[in-house]
Amino acid sequence: MSQNPIAETIASLMPRAKQELTELVAFQSVADWAQFPRSESEGAANWVADALRAEGFQDVALLDTPDGTQSVYGFLPGPEGAPTVLLYAHYDVQPPLDEDAWISPAFELTERDGRWYGRGTADCKGGFIMHLLALRALKANGGVPVSVKVIAEGSEEQGTGGLQQYAEANPELLAADTIVIGDAGNFRLGLPTVTATLRGMCLVKVKIDTLGGNLHSGMFGGVAPDALAALIRLLDSLRAADGSTTVDGLASDAVWEGLQYPEADFRADAKVLDGVELIGEGTIADRLWARPAVTVLGIDCPPVVGATPSVHASAAAVISLRVPPGVDTAEAIKLLEAHLRAHTPWKARLEIEVVGQGQPFQADTTSPAYASMAAAMEIAYPGQEMQVSGMGGSIPLCNTLTMLYPQAEMLLIGLSEPEAQIHAVNESVSPEELERLSIAEAHFLVNYAASRRA
Repeated sequence: MSQNPIAETIASLMPRAKQELTELVAFQSVADWAQFPRSESEGAANWVADALRAEGFQDVALLDTPDGTQSVYGFLPGPEGAPTVLLYAHYDVQPPLDEDAWISPAFELTERDGRWYGRGTADCKGGFIMHLLALRALKANGGVPVSVKVIAEGSEEQGTGGLQQYAEANPELLAADTIVIGDAGNFRLGLPTVTATLRGMCLVKVKIDTLGGNLHSGMFGGVAPDALAALIRLLDSLRAADGSTTVDGLASDAVWEGLQYPEADFRADAKVLDGVELIGEGTIADRLWARPAVTVLGIDCPPVVGATPSVHASAAAVISLRVPPGVDTAEAIKLLEAHLRAHTPWKARLEIEVVGQGQPFQADTTSPAYASMAAAMEIAYPGQEMQVSGMGGSIPLCNTLTMLYPQAEMLLIGLSEPEAQIHAVNESVSPEELERLSIAEAHFLVNYAASRRA
């Protein structure tokens, strides 16, 4: 990496960044009080607020959002007449899943094979540290040339929409000329990438009831309607034989034009077992970035250990439906609900509850901010041209910000490249990627300020 004052400063700050990320990862900030104490999330929020105050941010506040969580806000004024840039990250994390499958403890940052392991290292506590590194480097080299707002969300992973609702009720709070969402990632480690599209998402709980109580399978099986069997048939109706998502009335044939994802690379990234087929049809990019995808996230039913010979009276599941840009999530939810009701077998009783939703997002890649970021990426990644990709995941806040501030440019960058394994066990971040992206963000702010003065 060719050195310059900003890059040299960030390199010198990396040991401090590691210590700070260690402290932040230690908070078990899963925004689900049924799984983890609220105090863990509150501790992380206070840590973020203290970090902003230490950097000279004004108006630092813990915002009590309608979903019962806290988002952290701060404002750093820049030179008179300078544009305002909003930097976003989230401090809440996914639960660790199978803690026994972690090679090192999920909430203890551990260095191994050149990477830093721990829940949230890449998604997205590392994104907040990236913002701090960029700002510190600028302060050490002439000052921050723009006004900066930082917002660190406390419930992004839950999809409960607290920050979106707060922003809608307080639209002046996050107003900015450009928004940098630090919750995406490079298409591949070392390949500078901005994300141009996000799929929207809805989470739906379904519950099937068929009997007044469980029955002996020998005495009643074969006639009494089994709620678990009904649920299995219902869930199976959401996929075609090749695994493609099939929700009645929801189009699933869109094509992705742009950066492609080779199948061999995807199989390696996803750790698909030898001989196991991929699901769906079309290119990998079509399926990931341009088409809907349904996933069964969990099922309430008796575990194998301790199972009894019973016909089950009730069964439930949580279903995730990702929807591509161009599809309205509210309309997709209506289609999903109609599909579920139409395909519930045996006239079983069906309850449906929508527990989370967010709209898909598509950025304007022709905006001046993208040119500023492309030039910055070339400095941080010498010899590499910035790529533009889609992302199959969802960041519901993006559409809220687009609605509130239609003139604002929005860029999505971050640390979640494939090796990071976000949302899975053994999540990690590449410290080199953290360093490079911090350099890129710092140079972007310089470039963007200059472009606005020109």
